[in-house]
Amino acid sequence: MSDQELDREIIDRLTALRSQDLPVRGGRTMAYVYDSGLDGLDELAERAQATFAGVNGLDMTAFPSVVALENDIVGRAARLLGGDDTTAGTFTSGGTESCLLAVLTAREHARRTRGVTEPELVLPATAHAAFRKAAALFGLTVVPVPVDPVTFRARPRAMADALTDRTALVVASAPSYAHGVIDPVAPVAAAAAARGVLCHVDACIGGWYLAHLPPALPRPPAFDLAVPGVTSLSVDLHKYAYTPKGASVLLFRDAELRRHGWFADASWPGYPVVNATLQGTKSAAPLAAAWAVLQRITPAGYGELSGRVHEAVQALVGGIGRIDGLRVLGTPEAALIAVASDDPGVDPFVVADELRMRGWFLQPQPAFGGSPANLHLTVTAAVASPGRIALLLEELGGAVGRARDLGPATVDEGLVDLAGALDPEKLGPEEVALALRLAGVSADGALPQRMAPVLAVLQALPSRLTERLLPEVIGRLFRARTGPYG
Repeated sequence: MSDQELDREIIDRLTALRSQDLPVRGGRTMAYVYDSGLDGLDELAERAQATFAGVNGLDMTAFPSVVALENDIVGRAARLLGGDDTTAGTFTSGGTESCLLAVLTAREHARRTRGVTEPELVLPATAHAAFRKAAALFGLTVVPVPVDPVTFRARPRAMADALTDRTALVVASAPSYAHGVIDPVAPVAAAAAARGVLCHVDACIGGWYLAHLPPALPRPPAFDLAVPGVTSLSVDLHKYAYTPKGASVLLFRDAELRRHGWFADASWPGYPVVNATLQGTKSAAPLAAAWAVLQRITPAGYGELSGRVHEAVQALVGGIGRIDGLRVLGTPEAALIAVASDDPGVDPFVVADELRMRGWFLQPQPAFGGSPANLHLTVTAAVASPGRIALLLEELGGAVGRARDLGPATVDEGLVDLAGALDPEKLGPEEVALALRLAGVSADGALPQRMAPVLAVLQALPSRLTERLLPEVIGRLFRARTGPYG
């Protein structure tokens, strides 16, 4: 076989694998992907990535192009999001890394400037899971604060009351992922500042969109670095800046604060190490692609895209309100919508299955605290294309009707009672295997076509048990298959 034939075979195999995935273009996948709908943008990003594919962002003295591109991107983000000449920032691989670094920086700042040795992280209950991950990795205690049960926004007084001398960081969302609402950043940040505590705004999913809303539209509540007391802010470019994956910016009030999160080491015989991110070696391809897209789409262009998304969100919220059995949770203030059911005969998880079978993906969100089971919709510019909203509403209404006919996914109450008595930390392989079989997950890791029964079981179990089982589910998917090499 010639090299050309082998190349074709390799690409054919990749194409076959890719055909099993959700579509990333066209506005039918309403989570995980962000589609601008602009012609030629993907091709430009691919060329930029290819140009920088071999560049290693580990050593900016060897590759000064990395510094030039990052400074340009961080500067644009700072100007957009309330920064000034003192604002400093870091380009990261995504929202999770940005949030991790914000927490790490706050931990080190609290240790070095206030002597805090047992740091706490104050979070509204709706804060992204990335912050709990950061706490687990970096040794902070999470102090969760219940949000308003109707608006799903953080309650400033409750957040202030949760602050102590051990608090290293308080977080607010703009918006929260689960409900698309903006926390009251100003009073939360003011309370933090009064205690000498850092305040981070998680604007990963909505910051770029909110900052580009056309002036004629209602203004979002203040949330950026211009708000007194806000000391850091994260914003993802691979969301509403529509760059390829692997692009986020973490902004700090100033470089003095930023330095607390950097790692430097000269205590080994190799080269001196300075890392601004969690990664060492890192491809500069996502950085170059992000820069290229930001050059292609002007501020006015982003304003037009944000305006289209705003109109699509309003149309969807109004249309969902007219579908019997559905209701929107809270009042969406960005480009995210959470849709629950006010009809006990309509299971959102079954609705999600029905939609997926017709080529749509709406993300199921299990019930938690005062938030009922619901479907998450991420609205992008591609969703706002002509006829797309009407089609989605039609499909959603049909799925609700079919879900009502099928009835909700059921859970064996005896199983739930039995599971409630289990200690997640002491489960052995046999107990885990049994629990997964009861949830509908096969021994080979294959997931059922309909996920509603699995989600219903996981939702009904105690959260600690669910957290014990979820890695087992994913672990079965990633089981290594050995075979001949070459």
